[in-house]
Amino acid sequence: MTSAGAPAPQAREAAPVQSSPPPVAPYHPPPSYPPPGYRATRALDNRAAIALVLAVLGLVLGLPLGVPGLVLGPIAYFMGKSAVARIAASAGALEGRNFAMTAWILGVVATGAGAVISLVWLVVILISVSGPTT
Repeated sequence: MTSAGAPAPQAREAAPVQSSPPPVAPYHPPPSYPPPGYRATRALDNRAAIALVLAVLGLVLGLPLGVPGLVLGPIAYFMGKSAVARIAASAGALEGRNFAMTAWILGVVATGAGAVISLVWLVVILISVSGPTT
């Protein structure tokens, strides 16, 4: 107690000492592997895209009508075939080989479907024209 009769102030409990965080390097260490290489974007071969469009049109129009498949199918086939050769010769500068191969295959299918459907239409027209005369 103090002379005034007030209780003596108690000593504050010491706050627990916090440890400082571990020292951090001022920079990140370099990775143990090289960074990924930059790969330039390759251009799509226009001939492959056009061939694919012609092949799909030949197939879609050739199934009900026949003749468009006979016209557009071979065009798509030869354009797709030349696009595959052009892409292979570009040494990686052009892409679209899958488009060209698809056009190549669909061109054959469109030609075949166009031929069959044209023959069916021809038979139907000949039968309707040469009907029985009364």
